[in-house]
Amino acid sequence: MKKYYFLSVIGVLLASFYPLKMGTQVICDIIRDGYVLQQNYPKYVIPYTPISIAIIVGVLLMPLIIHIFKKYALLFSSAFSSAIFFVAELIFENMLVATVTETVVTTTIEGWQSFMCISPYISETQTTTETQRVVDFFIGDYSPTFKIHFYIISIVLILAFLNCFYGFYQMIKHKDHRRLKPLILQSVSAVFFLALCIFACFTAFFRTGDIVVSPLSAFLMILFFIVFGITMGIYTGSFLIGRKTIFSVIIPSIVSSIITLVMYIGEMFLLSGHLYRFGQGFFFDGIPHIILAPVDIAVIIASYVLTHIILHFTNKTE
Repeated sequence: MKKYYFLSVIGVLLASFYPLKMGTQVICDIIRDGYVLQQNYPKYVIPYTPISIAIIVGVLLMPLIIHIFKKYALLFSSAFSSAIFFVAELIFENMLVATVTETVVTTTIEGWQSFMCISPYISETQTTTETQRVVDFFIGDYSPTFKIHFYIISIVLILAFLNCFYGFYQMIKHKDHRRLKPLILQSVSAVFFLALCIFACFTAFFRTGDIVVSPLSAFLMILFFIVFGITMGIYTGSFLIGRKTIFSVIIPSIVSSIITLVMYIGEMFLLSGHLYRFGQGFFFDGIPHIILAPVDIAVIIASYVLTHIILHFTNKTE
């Protein structure tokens, strides 16, 4: 048990090296100057530094939480780590970013982060009118609701990784291997989803600012949405392994499709009531009054179907 615990702590600290480095850099600048210079601001310090802090706290306290809360340990740890995430997130969001010209102009990191979401879509060759049109189209007048998109992703990552750490710990402790396969699947889906998140940070999936994205962007975004849903579906299914099909397969698959829909809703807030379009024509155009296009509905259904297949065979082998 001790070996697994120390390996878990070391592993999560190593995996969190860059987010912690970003957070440390920001905190040092704030302590020294009271703000972070624009050129020194690490773009994705939020939400990834708070996510790392939340998971590290959950893993560090794992033996203590399991000892005190026993079978409710994961529930408490998930709630506690989520609270840690939101506290750290709000602290970082309210730190200041400064642009220094003849004077020092500051804004909160939250406001700066929203600008960073918009800036890749603004070309230097655009006129003022065109730039305003693009900004209004993608984010509208500033609204903190754009953060819902990041909060949803953050909580799913925290829940999925804590499920893995606590699940394997309990499995080793009690020598109960019933959850082994779903925990392995959860580990794979969580790591894959995190990899997609990191890839999106560096590429924004190659979007150029047009609401209609390229085929490559469309494929990567669809993959992102489906893996996101599957990750939460497997999370739910890992607790219901071996039960009747309606509990072990159907309900987690429904959860998968719902969480995929929730991601679309988060994107809608991010884009001020719009969604990216994966092509042109009836299959890709939004259905009146519901915004979703037929392709988006197909993505939600695909999340259900793939989760259903994965959990069906997992339970069948059990």
